[in-house]
Amino acid sequence: MFNYEYVGNLHIHSLHSDGGATTEEIARKAAATGLDFICLNDHAHMADALHLDEEGYYGKLLVMVGLEIGVRYHHYLAYDIHDKPSRHNLNAQETIDWVNSRGGFGFMAHPFEKGMPFTEKSIAYTWNDLSVTGYSGVCIWNFTSRWKERVKTVLHGLFFLAFKTQTLRGPSPETLSFWDQESRNKRVVAVGGSDAHGTVFKWGSLCLTPFSYNYLLHSINIHVLLKNKLSSAFSEAKQEIYEAMRNGRLFVAHENLSSAKGFRFDFLCSDGSDLFMGEEAPFMPGQFVVESPEEGNIRLIKDGVLMEERLGKEAIFSVAEKGVYRVEVYKHLFLFGWRPWIFSNPIYLR
Repeated sequence: MFNYEYVGNLHIHSLHSDGGATTEEIARKAAATGLDFICLNDHAHMADALHLDEEGYYGKLLVMVGLEIGVRYHHYLAYDIHDKPSRHNLNAQETIDWVNSRGGFGFMAHPFEKGMPFTEKSIAYTWNDLSVTGYSGVCIWNFTSRWKERVKTVLHGLFFLAFKTQTLRGPSPETLSFWDQESRNKRVVAVGGSDAHGTVFKWGSLCLTPFSYNYLLHSINIHVLLKNKLSSAFSEAKQEIYEAMRNGRLFVAHENLSSAKGFRFDFLCSDGSDLFMGEEAPFMPGQFVVESPEEGNIRLIKDGVLMEERLGKEAIFSVAEKGVYRVEVYKHLFLFGWRPWIFSNPIYLR
């Protein structure tokens, strides 16, 4: 059983690229939000080096350092690497192959991003080559990308800032469709991230920091599940988190909406065995058991299609056919309706 749950934030930028704080400052803010770990993904083409010397435990907070590789297109969140590429003009497949050759792994970042119409002219850092292979998964939910897509004027910006938690959209339909399609043929891990920069926005005389690190580090998080307590030795703890990420033993949640700690999605086979998020096995009949930390609309998705839904904190779904199954949970907010909250990794019944 995976009884130990740890919450972390991915895709954070520091002063080593286009962020607004040092690693130590970010770590202090992350610890204040109650996180267990963070991973920085500074832009490879901006950073002077891969600052692995800044990894380690900062108090009880585990800090890991990766990269965001890519310039105009095909941004890739790379982890468990030990240097940075010597070239910045790698194509999509070359980027993935380079990370794999270093023993690392990675995720497509905001592959279907739309960009912000206001001030940024909808410039988006998309993935144009979706024929690539060898990637570990997809970052299905990027807070910053999803928020800015709807900002068309200064009034839109002020409104969506005022209600940034309540109005955030979930993963885009294009991203979920791509993930579901790819998962039919292989295991594809889903993660989420904040894309935190903590930088100052300037427009005429207006000068503000729309999203502080304090807010973003508590936005789109991942919850990893471990069999044992996280090691107090940094190198071991790092690999324990990375092993869970590689295998999809995690779920993605909008933490500012409500704490998602305690969510579980398991499969109880008819022969008495069980499967957990990210695991794969030949099909046999059984039941999916879902536990939500709060009341919600629990939806069972099979091969990208909504099969059943239940209202409450618990749900049991009987399964009679093979497929790739995952769960989404939506939380109801007064005036704002059902808001996207939790997205599990799949259980693969082949």
